[in-house]
Amino acid sequence: MTILETAKMTSKGQITIPNRIRKLLHVTTGASLAFGVSKAGVVLLPCKVVVESLYKPGEWAKIERLAASKGKVYASAKKAKKRIVSL
Repeated sequence: MTILETAKMTSKGQITIPNRIRKLLHVTTGASLAFGVSKAGVVLLPCKVVVESLYKPGEWAKIERLAASKGKVYASAKKAKKRIVSL
């Protein structure tokens, strides 16, 4: 592995990725990066984060109906989810 640049870590665990490295990776402000660890060291890769819903459209419809109506207050999220599944 060839060392191209170095950076110092702040007390909050943050580093600035040197401009030369950002240009090599084609990353700009707001880009997402993935970190990995290998025997050679840390691997830094640009990546795309895709937001995925936890619920299917039909499940969201049930949740919206429940939210719109007055009903029971559940003691835990687990109990509420069990109720939603039963609908």
